[in-house]
Amino acid sequence: MTAERPENISKLLAAWGEGDERALTELIPLVYPELRRIARQHLRRQSPDHSLESAALANEAYLKLIRARGVQCENRAHFFAVCAQMIRRILVDHARKRQFVKRGGTAALVPLEEAVIGTRARGIEVLALDHALLSLSVIDPRKGRVVELRYFGGLTVEETAEVLKISPETVIRDWKMAKVWLFRELSDRC
Repeated sequence: MTAERPENISKLLAAWGEGDERALTELIPLVYPELRRIARQHLRRQSPDHSLESAALANEAYLKLIRARGVQCENRAHFFAVCAQMIRRILVDHARKRQFVKRGGTAALVPLEEAVIGTRARGIEVLALDHALLSLSVIDPRKGRVVELRYFGGLTVEETAEVLKISPETVIRDWKMAKVWLFRELSDRC
């Protein structure tokens, strides 16, 4: 059994959740490449003048994990769901800071890919996406979580289903409906 197997990651997550700081030290090298992949995926969606790098985004997520001390995660998919929330917050905070620094300047642009909205990719503001996602979550919290896990966390349909304890078919249906809703919501704002 290798250290990279999901069961070993789950064991380390359980130990960390119980307060074993050493488990986090062992866990990070196993999950850091996935954090970097998720970070690169998000930064590819940003406008060319963005100032974040994938390493900085992954490192910030790592620091938030250290500060969280013993987050209760059931398994690998649940861990990356927590990371998805952290990455979303980091991106939104970064966009807010940029907007504040520029005193009303445009926020960092994130293209909402064809895979997300079902049409041609177009740039949207991180803050607009966050606002739309918050609105969706008020109307339908599960669809909001599906978007957060798939878009910000990079989770697969199966991993999302596992985290939310629903069927993969339900995830696919919620994903499709959420993309249409977000597209309409974001189109109205642009």
